[in-house]
Order: sequence, then structure tokens, then C-alpha cells
Amino acid sequence: MRIGILLGETSGADALTRLTDELAAAAAAGFSSAWLSHIFGVDALTAIAVAGSRVPGIELGTAVVPSYPRHPAALAQQARTTALALGDNRLTLGVGLSHRPVIENMYGYDFGRPAHHMTEYLRVLLPLLDNRPASFEGDTVRAELALTVPNEGRVPVLLAALGPRMLRLAGRETDGTTLWMTGPATVRSHIAPVIAEAAASAGKPAPRIVCALPVCVTDDVEDARVRAGKAFGFYGNLPSYRAMMDREGVAGPVDLALIGGEEQVAARIAEVAAAGATDFVGALFTRGESAERTRALLSDLAAQASR
Repeated sequence: MRIGILLGETSGADALTRLTDELAAAAAAGFSSAWLSHIFGVDALTAIAVAGSRVPGIELGTAVVPSYPRHPAALAQQARTTALALGDNRLTLGVGLSHRPVIENMYGYDFGRPAHHMTEYLRVLLPLLDNRPASFEGDTVRAELALTVPNEGRVPVLLAALGPRMLRLAGRETDGTTLWMTGPATVRSHIAPVIAEAAASAGKPAPRIVCALPVCVTDDVEDARVRAGKAFGFYGNLPSYRAMMDREGVAGPVDLALIGGEEQVAARIAEVAAAGATDFVGALFTRGESAERTRALLSDLAAQASR
């Protein structure tokens, strides 16, 4: 199982400089990949293009870009331009639906048929990322165009998927899935079998399953749990993540965070690997000594995975 890291959201006039420094540190630590969320801060693909062009080698991914606010052709054009800036086929595009409160209340789009929307969205996005023309007319998306971005090869796509229909779509049409707030028992019993069966039925290679979770190496477990609750508690109120927590049999996001000493955290990451994840991405949420210990452990695990 490859080991990656979730880059922190940055703010201020020097946000891209600090992001570049963080990415350089991740590459120096031996992480196989670094991922940037796309919420309300810097645009993930633009930031990746800037920082990644200055830091060679490491894979870069979005986790994830919401589909609704961008026409799939516009997203494909931006992703291919970012891939051109990075070179060496280093970009992985993570795309997803986001959530009803964001898409309806903030952006003003109808979130009534999300899986249908994504099925049609991919009919345009995927051929354009494969450097082929797109020709499609559906209920939610229409396109008749080709792109001339001069990058070589294709941009791989991971679809954020939790429910069965989205997992089958991910396995059938994309390179895999990227997960958040989804524990190892759910990966083993639900995520991995559904997406793998869909990929096999479509004659595709085994899908990539990127599992991101909060992680903290510390001797003060209770303090870390309080911090995790403040940082991640609201995810328990989003229906798609709540469903995964119910499958896992946990009360909330705090119980999904990997917290404890080095041996405890390493053992829980091993559970993620045994469940069927191809990648573990650590989301650090503390500073100081615990953050240093967490990075050191993840770096050691990354080194072991690369041998």
C-alpha cells in the first residue's frame, strides 16, 4: 500500500509559497503522493500546477474537485493544462459530487439526481482527458468539442464514491475511488468488493482505492480526540459520510481518526491495507511534537512500501 499525505489548506498572500514548501517536505520525506482538497480556499488544480512545477517527482492529486460548478470540458482543459505544467504523468484528478448543502445552498444547482449527473458528466470529461473528442447530449450535460492542450498521454481519474451506484460507476468508468471518513471494515465489506466487481465486469484493471483518514501519533490520546472532534466533527452530519460511519459501527469522525502511539497507528494503517486499500493518505491535524512524530511514522511506512 502506497503512503501519501493530505496537504494543508493555506491562506494569506504567501499561500502558494507555503504550499510549495509543504510539498517539497513531503517529497523529501519519501511520500508517494500528495493530495490537495478543493473547498473554498485556493483552486486545487491551479495551486498544484504552481507548487508541483517547482517540486519534481511526487504524484499530485485533487481530493476532490466538485463537478457541478464546472462544465466537464472546462475541468478537462484545466486538468490537462495542470498535467502539462507538472510533466511526467504526475497528476491524478479526483472528482466528486460534493454535498447537497454546498451544491444547492451555496452554488444554486439542483442536487436531485447526483449519480445521474455524474454518469453524464463522465461521458464528456473522460474522453477529453484521454485526448479524444467528446460528443454527448444528455439531460444535464451537452458537449461537442475537442481540446488541443499539448500534453501527452491521459490524465487518470478517481471518482469519490461511497454508495453502490457511484462505486459501480467508478469501477466501470474510472481508475478507482478516493475515500474520506471511511474506515477499514467498510472498505473491506463494501467499498473494495463493489468497485472491484464493477471493474472486472468492464474488463478493466483492479481499481485504485485511496483511503484518506485523520492521523495523529501522540501519547495524549484524549487531547488528540478533542482536537479531532473540533476539526472533523461536522462530517458526521453529512449524509454520505454518516452512512459510512454507520456501516463501520462508529459514533462519529473522532472514532475514525487513527490516534495513538507509533505501534498503534501503524497497526491501524495496516488494517486499511488489509481491507483492500491501495493507498493510505494521512490527514494531519495537530502541530508540534505530535505532528513531527506522525510525519516520521508515515515517512517510515512510505519507505517500507517502496522497497
